[in-house]
Amino acid sequence: MLNRRIVVSTSAALCAALLLGGCANHLPQRSEHEARVERKLLDHSLRIELGEPQVLELPQRRIRVQEQMTFEVTDFEVTRRYDRYTPYQPWRELYEIPLGVVAVVAGVGANVLNVVMLGNMPESATRDWISYGFAGINPFMNAESNGRSQQNLASLDEQRRDARLEYTSLPWAGRPVLVSAGPHTHELSTDRHGVLRLNLLDGPFADQDVTQIGKLQLSVEDEQDGTRAEATLLVSHKLRGKLQEAHDLIFDDLEGDDVAQWVHRVRRLSELGLEEEASELEQSLIELTRNDPELQQHFLQSLIEGSNGN
Repeated sequence: MLNRRIVVSTSAALCAALLLGGCANHLPQRSEHEARVERKLLDHSLRIELGEPQVLELPQRRIRVQEQMTFEVTDFEVTRRYDRYTPYQPWRELYEIPLGVVAVVAGVGANVLNVVMLGNMPESATRDWISYGFAGINPFMNAESNGRSQQNLASLDEQRRDARLEYTSLPWAGRPVLVSAGPHTHELSTDRHGVLRLNLLDGPFADQDVTQIGKLQLSVEDEQDGTRAEATLLVSHKLRGKLQEAHDLIFDDLEGDDVAQWVHRVRRLSELGLEEEASELEQSLIELTRNDPELQQHFLQSLIEGSNGN
């Protein structure tokens, strides 16, 4: 009686082992290769390029802001190996067992024929048919199937191939720049090229007494990591003496003046050395008289005569 129980227990354990061990039909291992690049930021800085001369002699200045970064770039070659298997589904045995018998018979016949043909039969017939057949007739294993195979990561191998330093310099595009002028601080923005167009006769400075400003303090900051840069631009005494008069010439009411006063304004800005502002005022007056061609012609003629008179 005891021996019978031992035999039964052993048989049950053997069947369980066959069931668990034979459930998965293992397929050839698959490998994946990947090139990976890792970039590590080593240094981050901002640079304000004030241009020349160091002292501001004209009310307009184009200031460039650059963002510079240094990266350590490392190349890796990654190899992943996967264990592949066909998961066991019992209902597939309904058709795999008969097909397995046929495959075994066909494989045996192929091997016999291979002897007659002096080994010229393809391996897919002499070996693969028999392998498929025995997997098919095994009630605890399904035949190999790439279509429904599953996989698990078996190993990950990462090898370092190369390391180098990479430098980048990008414009501080569309970003804020703080400009401190005396007791006031103004927030301006760069354009898409990272250029700040500073004009002491326009924007927030137009409402400020810029004649008392001896220097401009510019600062930029990256909020992500706190990187900062500052620069100081001095304003010449000569320019400060011109700013108030130039401001009045440009912004006082144009429509209340006659042509002679318009010509005086343009000519006076030129005499102050503010050629760009004189040109801009001239264009504004041409636009103002666009709907009165006779007045426009009178203004242009007076401007030419005034220039010839000098």
